[in-house]
Amino acid sequence: MVNTIFIILAYFIGSISFGILLSKIFKIQDPRSFGSKNPGATNVMRSGKKFVALLTLLGDMLKGTLVVLIAKYYLNFNDDQVLLIAAVVFIGHLFPVYYQFKGGKGVATALGVLLAIDSNIAILVLLIWLIVFLVSRISSLSAITAALCLPIIAFFMHIDQNFLWLSLFLSMFLIYRHKENIKNLLEKKESNFK
Repeated sequence: MVNTIFIILAYFIGSISFGILLSKIFKIQDPRSFGSKNPGATNVMRSGKKFVALLTLLGDMLKGTLVVLIAKYYLNFNDDQVLLIAAVVFIGHLFPVYYQFKGGKGVATALGVLLAIDSNIAILVLLIWLIVFLVSRISSLSAITAALCLPIIAFFMHIDQNFLWLSLFLSMFLIYRHKENIKNLLEKKESNFK
């Protein structure tokens, strides 16, 4: 019973969009109304409010980390249940019940759940994101590249097959949520900080 309740709660926590929430708290323009219309940290940055963008990044990331850590260490979920919780909080971010199931792209939340499950893999994925971003200055390209690399890294670094399935799940949805960015990249229309 506790497990079922926490799985449902994980979805509702994942559905919290810190970009939308913080835009109301700090009285700035709703990130869904400008730029890429995505409520993530990169688009919040376009408002010129770097501090709010940083808080958005941390909020979207830490909600994934904390939910998974609670399941893992406080509720003593088994490994497969922890992976399920990770998937559910991530899906909550992508398809939030509070915002007509229209959420963010999931990059920060995916990183957050990875940090709680295997910090070494999370750090490697983050390094790939940073390297690609420093070269290209295009956030979407960095995210897509990191997402593509995640299952490969998981395959070589993690012995648990179910974690590999989770990495494929995260990768698939991250790439899907960047489909417009991929189209723009192929047409050479993608601007910086997408």
